Amino acid sequence: MGRIGRPHGVRGEVSVDVRTDDPDVRYAPGVVLTADPSRQALTVARSRWHHGRLLVQFEQSNDRVGADALRGQLLVVDSATAGRTEPGEYWDHQLVGLTVLRMDGSRVGEVTEVIHVPGSELLAVRREGGGEALIPFVEAIVPTVDIEAGHIVISPPDGLLEINDTDPAGTG
Repeated sequence: MGRIGRPHGVRGEVSVDVRTDDPDVRYAPGVVLTADPSRQALTVARSRWHHGRLLVQFEQSNDRVGADALRGQLLVVDSATAGRTEPGEYWDHQLVGLTVLRMDGSRVGEVTEVIHVPGSELLAVRREGGGEALIPFVEAIVPTVDIEAGHIVISPPDGLLEINDTDPAGTG
């Protein structure tokens, strides 16, 4: 649902990189979230918007030192208790591990991570022949997601997979 950023002030507030469509509900006072990887339960004491950023104070953090200790952790919620998703929406854990196929049925690789960037998501795909591809998670490129069958089908534009095959170190 988000990633904890840096502390704000001295009373334990943290900035949160929001990754949910309904932050006012998901970060309402009393909501219990889990920090990952620490698995610490965090209860929202209060939240507020400040200059376009969400600031959250957890009951477990009442000073800057406590807030700084939370920095970088992901805020997650059990998908079984979080409510249903809309058609075409998926929890990250539903996508990780899916086989990635081209429209012709040939195997590209496996989703290893969902990367949240401003405005969209990218699927990190471990390629069959080695390396990684980053696939924009948009309907035009990923027209089919079949959780039950364990795969997604992609229709990449020309060059997308080739661009991702370049040497990341730039050594040729």
